[in-house]
Amino acid sequence: MTRNVVISGGGTGIGLAAARVFAADGDRVLLLGRRREVLERAAAEVRGAGVYAADLADPAAVRGVAGHVGREFGAVDVLIHSAGGNGLLEHRAGADDPLDALARHWTVNFRLNLMTAVLLTEALRERLAEPGGRVLFLSSIAAYRGSGQVAYAAAKAGLHPYAHDLARKLGPHGITVNVVAPGYIEDTAFFGDGIDGERRAELVAETADGRAGTPGDVAATLHWLASPGAAHVTSQIIQVNGGAERGH
Repeated sequence: MTRNVVISGGGTGIGLAAARVFAADGDRVLLLGRRREVLERAAAEVRGAGVYAADLADPAAVRGVAGHVGREFGAVDVLIHSAGGNGLLEHRAGADDPLDALARHWTVNFRLNLMTAVLLTEALRERLAEPGGRVLFLSSIAAYRGSGQVAYAAAKAGLHPYAHDLARKLGPHGITVNVVAPGYIEDTAFFGDGIDGERRAELVAETADGRAGTPGDVAATLHWLASPGAAHVTSQIIQVNGGAERGH
């Protein structure tokens, strides 16, 4: 049966990899993101994909998304939150006072990684398929470690209690809610132009399988969590990191 799949951050990286997997399964996919040109390039690679450009941290823009989904889709079977980033890649205007810069950095990270997910979920909550709906959040290994960019880690960690609370509220309606927390994943825009060879070697050395993760690794996990076989899996945080961090 064809499902309606909405993917934020669907133009690149993990979101695009997930779109390919779901579309290959015959599902109807809607790609969301801020940059229309990026979404349109992605849609050209994903069979039958639609696009809608919006800043998902803006409530008015998210209302626009909800209206579009209502007109074009109706029910949402799978909602995947792949939008986000480390905030360091966002444009900065002018020189800030240190405290101003700190406030901006933390605010940007929470807007990108937490508010986008919360606003989109709440806007589409009444459209989630009952039963059988799936809500899937993308967290990070950083949420466990508090390493690297701490504001990013804190924002990703904020998804965890929200997902657990949502799972309890939506569970009686036959809707599951889970979080996938990747480790080091190559071929994404997270590191901008990339990382140096020494740092890459350090990250790979932390894994038990001796390799970097790929967007496809995470997409496959998302696809399984959205499958009928995962119907009794909810309120979980699934780590996809090659053993670099063990579950808690």
